[in-house]
Amino acid sequence: MNFQQFLLVLRARWWLAVGIMSVVILATAIWTWRQPKLYTASASVVVDAKPDPVAGVVYPEELSSSYMATQVDIIGSERVALRVVKNLKLDQDPGFREQWQKATGGRGDVGDWLAVYLKGALTAAPSRESNVINIAITWPDSKAAAALANAFAQAYVDTNIDLKVEPARQYADWFNERSQVLRNDLKAKQQRLADYQTAHDLVATDERLDIETARLNELSTELVTIQGQRDDSQSHQKQGRIANIEELPEVLQSAMVSGLKSDLSKAEAQREDLAARLGKNHPDYKTNEAEIVRLRARIAEESAKIVASLGSTTQVNQRRESDVIEALEAQKKRILALKLQHDEAAELQNDVAGAQHNLDAVTQREAQSILESQTQQTNIVLLTPAVEPLVRSSPKVAINMALGIFFGVLFGTLSALIVEIRDRRVRSDDDMHELLGVPLLGTVGLVSFDGR
Repeated sequence: MNFQQFLLVLRARWWLAVGIMSVVILATAIWTWRQPKLYTASASVVVDAKPDPVAGVVYPEELSSSYMATQVDIIGSERVALRVVKNLKLDQDPGFREQWQKATGGRGDVGDWLAVYLKGALTAAPSRESNVINIAITWPDSKAAAALANAFAQAYVDTNIDLKVEPARQYADWFNERSQVLRNDLKAKQQRLADYQTAHDLVATDERLDIETARLNELSTELVTIQGQRDDSQSHQKQGRIANIEELPEVLQSAMVSGLKSDLSKAEAQREDLAARLGKNHPDYKTNEAEIVRLRARIAEESAKIVASLGSTTQVNQRRESDVIEALEAQKKRILALKLQHDEAAELQNDVAGAQHNLDAVTQREAQSILESQTQQTNIVLLTPAVEPLVRSSPKVAINMALGIFFGVLFGTLSALIVEIRDRRVRSDDDMHELLGVPLLGTVGLVSFDGR
């Protein structure tokens, strides 16, 4: 079918096309007229990815692409809708309660039913490539639409605060319980350390260990000195046995022996003088000779006493050495025991320090959680409140009638074509050739009633 044939069909069946088009346009007009008049009010909020007021950091999830989608889901959640119902006290409105009774027969909760009902009138969508979310409410009353849009925006802000505060409260309660456990653990460890220090007299552990170490050093020095003295006395004692005792340093250093030797020297000098002057048989010479013998005997006697004293000194030094060695060993054991006590006390102190550190960390987190649980700050800010719309958003008369005319023309034309296909008529030369399949020899023009 060419365009000319199409126009001939429409010309022949114009009444059908016009009738169907009229019916469609009339039905659209009636449907538009019977649709309730609705108004759309819109409020906008901005989601600002600013630092947390307590922690002072920007959370990464606030910068992610899914964060805005999550916020839109929160706005459309039943929790926000229930908050709107509670804030506006819609569950106490007689009109809504009557609708609830008719819709549910009184079953369920009116607040839950209203929340679902309000969600059907809500539209929340983020602006393209921005952090602004538009909250729109479509409602039969323009004032109510604006009030509901603002109520949804405020409920969303309040819910966002609750979503931050509620976990912080749970964390605060948990940290409080944990801090009590850690505080009891710290007290127990402190008491254990105090009991151990009291039992072992370790009030000043480091100072006492220093004193005992100094005492050990003194004993070591004393032992070295005594061993040196013992070695010297033993050496001198051996020299007294195998050599001239008068040549021993102790003998040479003796004042008594020195005095006797001085007297001996004088007597020997006097003897020589007497021998030269009086002769060896003179009584004075004999007396002098006897004095020399006596002095030599005294020197030998005193030297023997000194040598004998060297043996006793060696014994005394040996006894002192033994006593010092015993005291030194006892001091070493005392220091080892004190070091062991010091290490155990240090371990207990480390336990106390660790418990204190854990308690401080938990207490700090508890204080931060308490602050977070009490904050009323949020990164959601009402950007533009909703105002009462002056123009209704539905029904759109111009658009509906334009669509009615379009579909009326379309359906009327299709109807005329369908009827023509089912009841084909010859309306042109081409139709004759297509229907009969014979060549056209000629045409007869129209004959008027007046014979011309």
